[in-house]
Amino acid sequence: MPGFTGYPEEELRVTVIQLRETVLQQKETIGNQKETIRELTAKLTRCESLAEDGKHGSWKKLSGKPGGKDTMGDLPRDPGQVIDQLSRTMQTLKDRLENLEVRAGHVVKTAGSNVSYSALPSDLREMLQRRLGDLEHQLLNKVAELEDEKSLLHNESAAHRHRTESALSALLERVSELEKGSSAFKSPDDFKVSLPLRTNYLYGKIKKTLPELFSFTICMWLKSSASPGIGTPFSYAVQGQANEIVLIEWGNHPIELLINDKVAQLPFSIGDGKWHHVCITWTTRDGMWEAYLDGIKLGSGENLAPWHPIKPNGILILGQEQDTVGGRFDATQAFVGELSQFNIWDRVLKSEDIVNIANCSTNMPGNIIPWADNNVDVFGGATKLPLEPCEERLIDL
Repeated sequence: MPGFTGYPEEELRVTVIQLRETVLQQKETIGNQKETIRELTAKLTRCESLAEDGKHGSWKKLSGKPGGKDTMGDLPRDPGQVIDQLSRTMQTLKDRLENLEVRAGHVVKTAGSNVSYSALPSDLREMLQRRLGDLEHQLLNKVAELEDEKSLLHNESAAHRHRTESALSALLERVSELEKGSSAFKSPDDFKVSLPLRTNYLYGKIKKTLPELFSFTICMWLKSSASPGIGTPFSYAVQGQANEIVLIEWGNHPIELLINDKVAQLPFSIGDGKWHHVCITWTTRDGMWEAYLDGIKLGSGENLAPWHPIKPNGILILGQEQDTVGGRFDATQAFVGELSQFNIWDRVLKSEDIVNIANCSTNMPGNIIPWADNNVDVFGGATKLPLEPCEERLIDL
């Protein structure tokens, strides 16, 4: 409809107001018509009375009031004609009134001023149909958007719940590991691995492995009185080389350090049944090595597997010498005794650092392999027992 602006709801409101105005005008017209009918009915009654008087010969000109306007015009002198004419006039007015009332009844309902759709003009009906169609389309679109948002929210909530549950599971796992790792000992590193028999099935295994190394320092506390020789405190094997790094004393041979199956003999013995701190350092540059016992450097050399990098992803075994990666142990080469604080660094430590570790004046875990309860598994009857090596060393002294 021309002149309508704004949203469909506003246009409908304007339309309803206009329809109400139309209804009020029609009601006013109906009221005027009713008033006219009442006047005509009164005059018709008077005419009928005059007609009765006319039978007795008394006819007068009918007027509304003396000197007033003649609302009926001159009536025929014949009383019968007067009655017929007035009757026809009254019937015509009644028919017009009924038509107006019927039309008004289609337009307005007194309860709630509701507008009848069938009585509206065709162009207004088309406009309302369009507006209702637009509103229905907007409503359906909004419902579809809400459904999409609901679906996305459900998916996002499910994903968020999954992430939260995964994080909680990982956290619980970590807590369990920490509880398990610290339950037996005061501190995760206050323990020792005990290997009391010379067999091929007692051993410990380091869970972590080595990266590629161009130098290293390996330190540990050892206690053994086995004879002849203490055996193999540790061995590191990789694919293609079972003797990548090995520390061994077997038979009547001195303690030996093997790197890539090359051998250097260390100038000390530790089979006196007391705790000793042993450190060895090595660098691929010229194959230089050093050996420390209880913080004192007792030996050094070069050309031990020079320019050979230590291969990564091998297996570290405590107490056995590996003839294949992770296995084929020989009981005659097994370590007999106790071992603790096995640490590996990816560099050559300074002499003062090694002295401080051996004197128990500093706690310096390995940056590649630290000594920790949850990083060591034991097999074949080997056990992990509480230990504070510095306290036990004082007892040995």
